[in-house]
Amino acid sequence: MREYKMRRGEHLDERIPDMEGTIEEYFGAPTATQEYKGSDLLVVEEPDNPVFERIVVGAVAYSSKKDTLAVEFTERDPTDLSPGDLEAAGEAVSLKNDFLLEATGRDAKGRRKSMKNDVQDADTPDNI
Repeated sequence: MREYKMRRGEHLDERIPDMEGTIEEYFGAPTATQEYKGSDLLVVEEPDNPVFERIVVGAVAYSSKKDTLAVEFTERDPTDLSPGDLEAAGEAVSLKNDFLLEATGRDAKGRRKSMKNDVQDADTPDNI
């Protein structure tokens, strides 16, 4: 499961006020929920795009900081896809990136940089 932060000064509930509707628009209707760090995330068991096997997405609430977006995209093995399904692979990448851009306000480059900074911050001892 990956967690994404919003841009400075922005909040997830402001960017996506109707999480369930937005998920349905991008990936298909949520059919279940899954608990993650005390928050209920929406699960799309049969996404519209055949490249995805399962999608788990939702807001994770923290008491001491802003909510984050938690997402887990489970994709099918490419060898299990039919030739027609392989054409959907490009669309799947676009769907993921468009959804994450709408939710976080950051493009792929910005999300990578943010995650890289988080890893570097975690590796730095507190007394430096």
